[in-house]
Amino acid sequence: MTHPSDKAELVRLSGVTKRFGGGVPALDAVSGAILGGEITGIVGPDGAGKTTLIRLMTGLMLPDSGTVDVLGFATAKSPAAIQTAIGYMPQRFGLYEDLSVQENLNLYADLRGLPKDERAATFDELLTFTDLKRFTDRLAGKLSGGMKQKLGLACALLKKPRLLLLDEPGVGVDPISRRELWKMVENLTREGIGVVWSTAYLDEAEACDAVLLLNQGKLLFSGKPAEMTARVEGRVFKVSGLSGRKRQILAKLLDKEGIIDGVIQGEAIRVVTGNDAMPQVLSAGYGAAASPAPPRFEDAFVDMLGGGPGGRSRLAEAQQILTAKDNRPVIEAKGLTKTFGDFTAADDITFDIRRGEIFGLLGPNGAGKSTTFKMLCGLLKPTSGEGRVAGFDLRRDTASARNQLGYMAQKFSLYGDLSIGQNLDFFAGVYGLSGQRKRERVALVSEIFDFGRHAGQSSKDLPLGLKQRLALACAVMHEPQALFLDEPTSGVDPITRREFWTHINALVEKGVTVLVTTHFMEEAEYCDRISLIYRGRSIALGSPDELKASVVTKDQPDPTMEDAFIALVERSEAGTKEAP
Repeated sequence: MTHPSDKAELVRLSGVTKRFGGGVPALDAVSGAILGGEITGIVGPDGAGKTTLIRLMTGLMLPDSGTVDVLGFATAKSPAAIQTAIGYMPQRFGLYEDLSVQENLNLYADLRGLPKDERAATFDELLTFTDLKRFTDRLAGKLSGGMKQKLGLACALLKKPRLLLLDEPGVGVDPISRRELWKMVENLTREGIGVVWSTAYLDEAEACDAVLLLNQGKLLFSGKPAEMTARVEGRVFKVSGLSGRKRQILAKLLDKEGIIDGVIQGEAIRVVTGNDAMPQVLSAGYGAAASPAPPRFEDAFVDMLGGGPGGRSRLAEAQQILTAKDNRPVIEAKGLTKTFGDFTAADDITFDIRRGEIFGLLGPNGAGKSTTFKMLCGLLKPTSGEGRVAGFDLRRDTASARNQLGYMAQKFSLYGDLSIGQNLDFFAGVYGLSGQRKRERVALVSEIFDFGRHAGQSSKDLPLGLKQRLALACAVMHEPQALFLDEPTSGVDPITRREFWTHINALVEKGVTVLVTTHFMEEAEYCDRISLIYRGRSIALGSPDELKASVVTKDQPDPTMEDAFIALVERSEAGTKEAP
């Protein structure tokens, strides 16, 4: 429990505007407050202004107009006093990867001026709090993503702050590590500390006490998350019992008048409507039943932005229908194993993926899913086992296999100094296109993704949503049989994510096969089947609905995909401990 005094105003933002160059402001007249004893979410997609706002609170930069007052100090006058009293964990936290966990703590204790006689007790408390006591000698560079975030949090808490600023601590972190981070932060608020947690994950917004929702530098909403979701109360439905292909039905629904948004949820479809009198329209003609569903923060955000992009994919309309020459799977993993010295990153991974199927690889950070992914797209040679794409062995026929797949990396992997047009031209050539065919495909994707206005712009200077469109365009240029997507929508806004999956769903209906990794559990619902990887092994394989059904209990009768992920990993961990 927090005391009334803990709810004191720690930050006051008044008409804050910040520009970089002469374009649209990064922040445009933002006002709001942050209270002690609460988690305040600064929420929005990449490019919304979240990091800029946090840096203004640290006093590391100043607004062009408006004021920022932190802990009673104006950032323009007393930045040093603010920086002494706050804890700050930047988005790319500056851990020294060639130093151990303990050495990083020692270094940051020096930088923060923590007295020598207080260090032993403080280190012990923080290592216990973050569960890093067992890893004090491990190099920071050898930690998993979640463990790095915990070490970053420990360094930010060396001198207990009144205000803790966390810039996207959950990005790229698996659901288990994210849930652990949330528990740690919630414990801090009980001590009266005010926490700012910035995030592009809208499900994280629901866990905050208060939210500042930003989009393109503008403040769209300020208040409690429940006040935001209330705007779509009674307008969210789950359409189940479908007779027909769910992706085709979703595409048709999204083009109906009065449908604001829709996503696949296992074998069902989740829909946001323009009013609360739509169940008959939703179920008509699909042999389905529409029942009310609880609204989510993301539903309200998409509604606020005017709805999703619709169900049509011009990219898929231009795609040739891919038909199977035989019954062989398009992607095959047979006993794939990869060792690095005495460490086994992937151990006897076996599955196959049929034509026109979306297959998900899920797992905690460091579990082996990225290693498996890289072996299957020819980027990493397996120690043993076999991988095939479109019938080509990835060991013997690497070039032929790669020509049948399109690859979209987790981090933007195109050439930043090349323009959009130059990247498209280069990758068309890499994938073997030439002459008239090459010109036609480059022109087609440029028109579909609306690259014309930005064609001459360097790729590194593009907003994230446009970077992701370019990466997808380059990956599908040659009409591959298989698409490999490594966390393809991390950080993008919900509308861009909807547009992305509209294209993917429609391509799958044309026979394209997709292998995807993601930490975004709602996105995992798009998969037909999922392999959950833990400690290098596949611990579960099935559809999203099958995995959720496998963890149903009396206390958890309707588990989410995140609940299933965590329960299955915990079950595997318990089984490992019980084994002789």
